[in-house]
Amino acid sequence: MPSLRPIRFLLYPALGEVREHVRVELFGRTLSEQLGCPVVMELASSYEVLEAELQRGQVDMVWATAEQCDAYEPRARAVVRAVRSGSWHYHAALVCRADAPLTLETLRGQRAAWVAPHSTGGHLLPVRFLSQRGLSPDSLFQEQRFLGTYRRALQAVLQGEADVTSVFASYSNEHAIRATLAGFVGHEQERLVPFLYTEPILADGIILMPRLSEAEAQAIVAVLTRMNVDGSGLEMLMGPFRVEGFVLPSEAERAPTSSRPMLGAEYLVAELDEQERCHRVWSPTGRAFGRDLTGADGRTLPELLGQEASEPLVSLARTVRERGLGGRLDYQLDVEGQTRWYVAEITPCVPQRGAPGVCLGLLVRDVSGMRALEDPLYRLASFPLLHPEPLLELSSQGELRYANGATYSAFPELLEQEANHPIVQAALQWAWRGASAGEPMPTVQLRGRDWELTVLQLSDPPGLRLFARDVTLRKQMEARLLQADRLSALGSLAAAVGHEMNNPLAFMLANLSFAREELERLGQQPRLRGEAGQALDDVLEALSETVQGALRLKHIVQDLRTLSRKPPEHRARVDVRPVLDNALKLVRGELVARARLERDFHEVPPVDADEARLSQLFLNLLLNAVQAMDVENSARNVLRVAVYTGEEGEVVVEVQDTGRGLPPEALSRIFEPVVSAGAPHTGLGLSVSHAIVTSLGGTLRAESHEGRGTLLTLTLPEAGDQPWPRLEPDASPALLAG
Repeated sequence: MPSLRPIRFLLYPALGEVREHVRVELFGRTLSEQLGCPVVMELASSYEVLEAELQRGQVDMVWATAEQCDAYEPRARAVVRAVRSGSWHYHAALVCRADAPLTLETLRGQRAAWVAPHSTGGHLLPVRFLSQRGLSPDSLFQEQRFLGTYRRALQAVLQGEADVTSVFASYSNEHAIRATLAGFVGHEQERLVPFLYTEPILADGIILMPRLSEAEAQAIVAVLTRMNVDGSGLEMLMGPFRVEGFVLPSEAERAPTSSRPMLGAEYLVAELDEQERCHRVWSPTGRAFGRDLTGADGRTLPELLGQEASEPLVSLARTVRERGLGGRLDYQLDVEGQTRWYVAEITPCVPQRGAPGVCLGLLVRDVSGMRALEDPLYRLASFPLLHPEPLLELSSQGELRYANGATYSAFPELLEQEANHPIVQAALQWAWRGASAGEPMPTVQLRGRDWELTVLQLSDPPGLRLFARDVTLRKQMEARLLQADRLSALGSLAAAVGHEMNNPLAFMLANLSFAREELERLGQQPRLRGEAGQALDDVLEALSETVQGALRLKHIVQDLRTLSRKPPEHRARVDVRPVLDNALKLVRGELVARARLERDFHEVPPVDADEARLSQLFLNLLLNAVQAMDVENSARNVLRVAVYTGEEGEVVVEVQDTGRGLPPEALSRIFEPVVSAGAPHTGLGLSVSHAIVTSLGGTLRAESHEGRGTLLTLTLPEAGDQPWPRLEPDASPALLAG
């Protein structure tokens, strides 16, 4: 091959489902090795897409219908046709149910099931056949449907959903048709019967497009036309095309009985007498093991093949002769500077008339090509089994056809729940809904994990292939990034709002304080006290409530400004236990009325932190827990606060309440700003806490169950060896109890 550029090979969509994916990839790998350049195998999503690619001329090789082969042959480099049952022509046969036989005269008003508009045997040939006889299919049939594959069309007839369909066949006889039918519907082919045959046409095949050079096209034709007849064991690669080989019809028709010269692997057949002399020796190339086989009859194996090549064959022949049973031997040999792999089979056979002793039949094949493909074959075939993530194949109704080991590890309840499993249900709903192109694949939450599904629809047989990917970490990262984005936007807004609100709040509080002081002074005068005593008390009470509201608003502004402020740059070593004790003292008044306190404090290492911000953090967590417990249940409510050292030396603080708890949707947003779990909260306390913990290099997690309470777990890293400089008193941020 003069070029190493990749060759693009496009196949039409009747192929490529389930096991054919492996076969197609293996076929491409074989072509790559045989040609010495990469071959990229692609599957067109429809016949229309393949036709469009042909017209654009952006492909090198195309597995095409008979009509496409005919249309493009004049301007193609070459067109090799598929060979089935020794023929590179085929017919179409009209098929009906055996219990509802049809003839050409009784077709009117019947229902037809076709494969696809561009399918030769499954639509174009029978339609052309009928039209040539003056029968327009549009007026002849009551109904015409396209079902995509031969299997589906035949099943529609079997199930009574259609009356007639069409299949391709290499020969126009019932035996050939029944073999084709059995390949699609198995033993149910007995319920079908062919009743009309079309004229033969040249079969479908592979178009070599003008993008290939003449030399490239000749090399590809040589590989394709000898792939199943050169003895290299590559005939199984014809599987994706359901053919037994390819042929250039012009050459085959010119000399149909002549043997083409082949340059492939060696293939040797012979009979051996008791002295290991060879008789009736034959090889398609006239050579074996790099030696000319001319005049081989009557020569011994060592004389014919040389000592090294014949030694394993002689040993196998003697073993077979002694045991009277056939034998097989795989061995390796260096021939003409190349390492080759051979398979030898020797079996006892009927001796020629007058020949003494036991005659042995010898078959030797060069399987180097197949050996070279073993690794990619095993790798491709084992992909589902070894795929590290769950992979399933389902029927259209959700019945499990296959699941790899990762699936059962991730979803142990799958076998029990079957089609009712959430993963299966999500895949079925996505498929039934007919999601549009570009629409995100479904995501399912199971036991705290997020699973993103990739659902592929299979057509032959119909079903679904499902990949499940654990995206929990990605979802958590996305949530953190979204929260950080919100905090950034909120911080910018908070800085501006806080600045604008501080001055009005300052003079509001000053004026309220002045008004209260003046009213209290006036209330001390006996004359005024006697005339407006009760009214004055009411006004003073209203002013006190207004002051409390203004102070609450001031705390909210301070919380907002905390979100917008960067963490302090100066920290110190802090023991969290006394800081937590002080925070508990601050909430004691509200705690006594709501719950009983349980403390579980252990020795812990110091942490690097700002003590004031740490106090704010603990106070927020404790207030959140206390206010989550109702006063009416104070007798059974418990606030548990624990401090201990984690497995990796980190400081762990747990704050657990027995309050109302949170539903899953609220729990997932608990650390978002302006999200409140109850009326007493501003919606900023836990968000501020999360920001503080993150700035200290720690984590804050929440677990909650409705009706059972919430557990907040805080972790902070142990202080480093390098001490932080002491924090100046006036550098501490104000203590906020949001």
